[in-house]
Amino acid sequence: MHHAPIATLARRSLVFAGTGLLTALLAGCSMGGMFGGGAPAADANLANTSPNPAAMAQAQTNALPAIATECPPIRVRPGSEAMFYYGNGRTGDPRALQYQGVIDKSTRNCIVSNGLITVQMGVEGRVLLGPTGSQSSVTVPVRFAVERDGQAIFSEKYSIPVAISPPAQSAGFVKVVQNVAIPYLGGEDIKIWVGFDTGR
Repeated sequence: MHHAPIATLARRSLVFAGTGLLTALLAGCSMGGMFGGGAPAADANLANTSPNPAAMAQAQTNALPAIATECPPIRVRPGSEAMFYYGNGRTGDPRALQYQGVIDKSTRNCIVSNGLITVQMGVEGRVLLGPTGSQSSVTVPVRFAVERDGQAIFSEKYSIPVAISPPAQSAGFVKVVQNVAIPYLGGEDIKIWVGFDTGR
């Protein structure tokens, strides 16, 4: 695999292919709390999701080349794979569902230099209107977090606007975060998490 120089990497920008595949990474940093609530009830937790091998291989081919010797995995945090918004306080009633958000894909890229892993990470998802939904605009809360040996060293919540143009009943979104620096000595257990954060 050909590795571009780091200077070249810094000039690359977000490309969102027509296939809907998340292919590169841009935007945002800082610290915050860990994940809040995801699904509206405990029995609404969904299975952990991740891109299939073919999608990940394509993402890695088209994205910034991964030149790190250690690149932490990115996973959707269990319980935060989906979000649901109901009308009139009828939480859990499918007939009252106005819209839901789902996460389709996630990816990350790493560069190791001078005792740091610099991570760029991204997520792709959709908002779908429910039986009572008529929104033309929805804001979805997505949190990225990085844990090292079980401790949060980065956590940030992003509010992502999603426009839904009638007669469409759904619309996609992409969020990418770049230049998250993780101190690394070797041997640490580092994980990257992403998911909806509907906590206040």
